[in-house]
Amino acid sequence: MRRTLVIALGSLGAWLALAVPAHAGGPSMILGAAEDAVRAPDLVTTKAKMTELRLAGFTAVRVTSNWRPGLTAPTSGELGVLRNIEAAARLSGVKVLVSVYSPGSATTPLDPAAQSQFAQYAAALARALPSFDDIIVGNEPNLNRFWLPQFGPDGSNASAPAYLSLLAQTYDALKAVDPALRVWGGALAPRGSDRPEGIRPTSSPTAFIQAMGTAYRASGRTLPVMDGLAFHPYPDNSSQSPDFPHPRSTSIGLADYGKLVSLLATAFDGTAQPGSTLPILYDEFGIESTIPAGKASLYTGTEPATTKPVDEYQQAASYDVGLQLAFCQPTVAGVLLFHSQDETALLSWQSGVYYADGTPKASFSAVQDSLDRTRGGSITRCDGLSLDVGLTNVRFPGPRQFTDGMRDTRFRCTLDCAWELRATRTTTGAVAARVRGFARYGRTTVASLAGRKLGAAPLRLSLTVTQAVNPGASATRESGELRPR
Repeated sequence: MRRTLVIALGSLGAWLALAVPAHAGGPSMILGAAEDAVRAPDLVTTKAKMTELRLAGFTAVRVTSNWRPGLTAPTSGELGVLRNIEAAARLSGVKVLVSVYSPGSATTPLDPAAQSQFAQYAAALARALPSFDDIIVGNEPNLNRFWLPQFGPDGSNASAPAYLSLLAQTYDALKAVDPALRVWGGALAPRGSDRPEGIRPTSSPTAFIQAMGTAYRASGRTLPVMDGLAFHPYPDNSSQSPDFPHPRSTSIGLADYGKLVSLLATAFDGTAQPGSTLPILYDEFGIESTIPAGKASLYTGTEPATTKPVDEYQQAASYDVGLQLAFCQPTVAGVLLFHSQDETALLSWQSGVYYADGTPKASFSAVQDSLDRTRGGSITRCDGLSLDVGLTNVRFPGPRQFTDGMRDTRFRCTLDCAWELRATRTTTGAVAARVRGFARYGRTTVASLAGRKLGAAPLRLSLTVTQAVNPGASATRESGELRPR
């Protein structure tokens, strides 16, 4: 598959002059869920939850592992849970990403001893579970819920330099285990007040990335600190469309990709740490849905007024819009929905495609289809995106079958494809019959010339497929010479 990017001037703002790689976005993205429901002390429960994930269309899951002060390796109980996840993921064909972080601001790893312990913990986890090759370091360090202090006595940003120090140590420890491990930094929340004197001191992602860049340049480090940036592009509330931009604020959502890339460029370009070309993983993106009366008994507490959940059909539509946006963003490596299954406390997240009891919502099939169209390359049209499609499992009728009246050709496309089957006379090259259609990737499709008048002259069948929405190079296969009855 070839991905060609020719981005029109002005389509994504000032960052267009930056060189962006063609290795992300499009159908190659990781598509999964951030879901700790798969964490269980027994393999049977973990496998059941992993199967639910897979049935919903997710092929990746992000799970968490909490470091606490004093730990230099996961406990035996924690390793048991993670090994259950590893086994269930292997059986289900699901990729696992692990987010390692302290559970709250009371345990922020600030001093050298704590940061060393954290790095050792992450390395020990990676060493014990070699199939987990994507590690996310930290969780929303720009929020006071997970990281304190956010600001120094003089009001300057304190969280970003301290987090950068932790990230660098953990990066080095993980790379010592396996240089091929992908280390994701950031895991940033999309908003922050940047008010040191505020009741809830938080840093905006804009200020945090800028402060990280300043600290990195001042450190003199000659190695990167991350292979990609994890980011949480939640909208301001669940009723806001994901394509709502924030051009005049410090917030960053899915529609602010150009702003995010520009910030990374300013922070890191020209150093050993990639900036504008850095892969981006949206490892949390959630839209909460309202709970119908028939399911209310599954939930506890009260929904915060600021959440503004939507009905399940709008939830599915918002996820579709979010996937469309990410699909066309060249450095995006993946999207993980938060969650696949609702949390029971209404104070938390009811953003899954399953209710808290594991039954599917009305959004289930629509989200499943959105994920499928994303993998097939047809969820939306992207300017300058060209996707080459391949053909597999092509089965033309054999000579005897064709003479006996068999007119079906079976095949699979490697991406969603528009197909054309032609019957051409071998003596003149004239087209005797032609049929066209659309096929979903990876599914056996039947192109049939049944009922078409083909005459008695020898024929050759020719099957051509092209990616249906973002067409690149076509693929063609031909049969041998065939004779109608």
